[in-house]
Amino acid sequence: MYYSFFEIFSIGVGPSSSHTVGPMRAAKRYLDNLKSKKLFSKVQDIKVTLFGSLALTGHGHGTVKAIVYGLMGLEAEALDPEKPYVNAVERDKLLHLGQERIIPFDIEKSIIFAKDTFLPEHSNGMRFEAFDNQGKELLTEEYFSVGGGTIARKDEISRRIEREPYNIPHQFDTCRELLQKCHKYGMSISDIVLQNEVCLKNETEVKKGIQKIYQIMQEAIDRGMKARGILPGGLGIKRRAGEIFNRLEEKFRDNEFDPLMVVDWINLWGFAVAEENAAGGRIVTAPTMGSAGIVPAVLRYYEKYASAQSPFDVKKGIEVFLTTASAICSLYRTNASISGAEVGCQGEVGVACSMAAAGLAAAMGGTPEQVEMAAETGMEHNLGLTCDPVKGLVQIPCIERNAMGAVKAVNAARLALRSDGKHIVSLDNVIKTMYSTGRDMARKYKETSMGGLAVNVPNC
Repeated sequence: MYYSFFEIFSIGVGPSSSHTVGPMRAAKRYLDNLKSKKLFSKVQDIKVTLFGSLALTGHGHGTVKAIVYGLMGLEAEALDPEKPYVNAVERDKLLHLGQERIIPFDIEKSIIFAKDTFLPEHSNGMRFEAFDNQGKELLTEEYFSVGGGTIARKDEISRRIEREPYNIPHQFDTCRELLQKCHKYGMSISDIVLQNEVCLKNETEVKKGIQKIYQIMQEAIDRGMKARGILPGGLGIKRRAGEIFNRLEEKFRDNEFDPLMVVDWINLWGFAVAEENAAGGRIVTAPTMGSAGIVPAVLRYYEKYASAQSPFDVKKGIEVFLTTASAICSLYRTNASISGAEVGCQGEVGVACSMAAAGLAAAMGGTPEQVEMAAETGMEHNLGLTCDPVKGLVQIPCIERNAMGAVKAVNAARLALRSDGKHIVSLDNVIKTMYSTGRDMARKYKETSMGGLAVNVPNC
């Protein structure tokens, strides 16, 4: 099933798309349902229960704040992370429900962490319950955050749908089908995506929307390079992007020659966005927030170092890069998962690496076969990557993984562009392998902080 560019790339606040943006959207949707069912005015009490991975790593991933934001009626795309929305709720134990009514709400009692319970539908489950002043139940709904900020209600996820298929000219479920369409119509992967998107929005909206996504990615890099201080959460991790930037600038001023300095710049850009995410900044899911530094870092590499050899002008190359990357992610969402809680970090950093590699190969004029090879290579060498965040924070090993994933994506694209595009392992095969590997992976390695680095790093 085709996923829109604007489903793949959405704007929100860190540190986690599945644990922050998804729960926020679920709470907001639940609030809207209370209104549509004419129950809103009767609500006197709300209880929220978090299950599985949301409960185990929810504190470190900002889930509590996200739930409060959503119940206040705030939108992820428009939220100002600098405003202390939650402080007053914690202090007064009152919630401004939907910005319209004030009800009692003690965060420590109203949000319940069911750490030992994993709902069968998905690891990221949450239940919302509303009651009137007599304690009578008004509405209970269960939602699941399935990755990248996307949510599905229990009745939807049980049918494995998040929505009905779009009415578009180029529907595709596999990479094989996608490449067949490219050859049948003499189009690139980017062309396919753009034709689909203009059936969902007008062309002006699509172009402006792509530019906005690009702009917010770049702003996140720039903010991250300037920011200083300690990241929140208790690990005491010092931001590194600013220091790396200063050292690189000194080398540039001193005319120091280092043939691998471009790798340092890619690392820097990956760090900058990942640290902004860890600090709760405004970024773009690409395809998740835990992996949000990879696509922007590789995109900036394209602009600064590779675009002169591209057949496109820079603006068109950026468009080709991002639209191609979104098509690749659509394949993962259709046939596997981008949720670290479901398939481990291979579904986040691995998919982001695959997307970025494909986008770069396409922006450099690669054939559809070379683009597929780049995407396949990017994932093949991330297979089995676990999600084991220390202290439930999107910091260790997540920040460095963004840098490593970005460098790996550039290498995957370069390998593909220096080939004829023929390769033994197809992207469809590697996606299938990733999903089965994730399903076989022990639960403790899937965003629970119950295994791996999360339990073996001392003093945490």
